[in-house]
Amino acid sequence: MSSPPLFPLFLKLAGRPCLVVGAGRVAEQKIQGLVVCGARVTVVAPGATAAIQELADCGSIAWHRKNFAAEDLNGIFLAVAATSSADVNHAVYQASSQRGILCNVVDDPPYCDFFYPAIVRRGHFQIAISTGGHSPALAQRIRKELEQQFPPIYGEWLENLGQERAKLFSEVRDPELRRTLIHQSAEAESFARFAQGRTAAAGKDSL
Repeated sequence: MSSPPLFPLFLKLAGRPCLVVGAGRVAEQKIQGLVVCGARVTVVAPGATAAIQELADCGSIAWHRKNFAAEDLNGIFLAVAATSSADVNHAVYQASSQRGILCNVVDDPPYCDFFYPAIVRRGHFQIAISTGGHSPALAQRIRKELEQQFPPIYGEWLENLGQERAKLFSEVRDPELRRTLIHQSAEAESFARFAQGRTAAAGKDSL
């Protein structure tokens, strides 16, 4: 019997306490991703890479220079285990499960409550690709294809759409007309006009 599908979800982590156990190369990416999303990150590891030490030195994360203990999970919202020891990683997962904390053990699908998707990120415009841990390589290939399909300017266009939407809500009282205009603003033709305008403006600036 196959397992049920994963529930796709984008989490607000700003201000939430997250724990990463491990501070090697594998942990770096996970830590940086949490920091970018505004999480309050605590790292537990006896040693750390230069990049992680730098994050700790500038106050972006809290680094506890020690081995993992179950008490490190007190008050934690989400946990990531990224050490080179399967025993330690599994201990983190088991302690998290006992406390009802979602945990990801890197590259160990049976010990994951959630998976890190491959992400195309253009500002607030994001596309997440998951294979449920079956083939991260496939997810990465699709991510590269989507990056070509959705260039960085999509992030700028989304910001513009947000401004237009706010303006329509303040100026157009008819909900049906407002809905129609909002959907028209998100069509491909609208993006083409926006991109052409940006290209023309960039050309003028270079003169």
